[in-house]
Amino acid sequence: MEKLLGLPVLASKHGKEVDNLIIYVHWLMLALFIGWLIYFGYTLVRFRASRNKKADYIGVRGHASNYIEGAVAVIEAILLIGFAIPLWASVVDNPPPDSESTVVRVVAQQFGWNNLYPGTNGAFGRQDMALSSADNKFGKDKADPSGTDDFETLNDMHVVLNKPVLVYLTSMDVIHSFKIIALRVTQDAIPGMRIPLWFTPTQAGRYQINCAQLCGAGHASMSQGFLTVETQDKYDAWVREKSKGGAAGGASAFE
Repeated sequence: MEKLLGLPVLASKHGKEVDNLIIYVHWLMLALFIGWLIYFGYTLVRFRASRNKKADYIGVRGHASNYIEGAVAVIEAILLIGFAIPLWASVVDNPPPDSESTVVRVVAQQFGWNNLYPGTNGAFGRQDMALSSADNKFGKDKADPSGTDDFETLNDMHVVLNKPVLVYLTSMDVIHSFKIIALRVTQDAIPGMRIPLWFTPTQAGRYQINCAQLCGAGHASMSQGFLTVETQDKYDAWVREKSKGGAAGGASAFE
């Protein structure tokens, strides 16, 4: 069924459940489509003019249609309560601890994704949004020595294969929506709020990051972001290289 629907490559742990829900909904839509076609054909024949010389203003007298509508409502409730809500709750209500995750702080802006990493010491320096500005998007306290190796990237996110990724997401201008199709991840980025989302990548590769919310004339430029999923060794080497520049590595194309 996945091939029939043309679903994109799957590269996250929870993504299979998302795909299953999509498939179940399509099975229901297919059944309804076929059922309505059969019913439409039946009515054309059963109530043709040559057989019904006089109009019947009372209409249907049985309860079959009520039962069918009730059955469809029950199936939809099962999909919502039995699949959609538990999947949502399992992802939203049970984030992994920072100590067991690849932690990235992301600030969306027109039109790109700014990412902050803690560097080789594994700890973020102090941040205060009162300090945020055009050249200090994350509100970093530059006097904090623990943040000297923190580094920023633009449209370039790296994470570790088969390890939970915890993203703290916000926006510095309008509402954006952080979306990685291959990982079945979508979350709005809202100014003034830092929203956590998490996922576990299961397939190494490079995946496009899109903005799923129309955010201005340059909205399409938000698709220039990419997520690289790699082994722990490659990720550590990348962090060591980026940490050399520390805060200097945070130059942005928007400054």
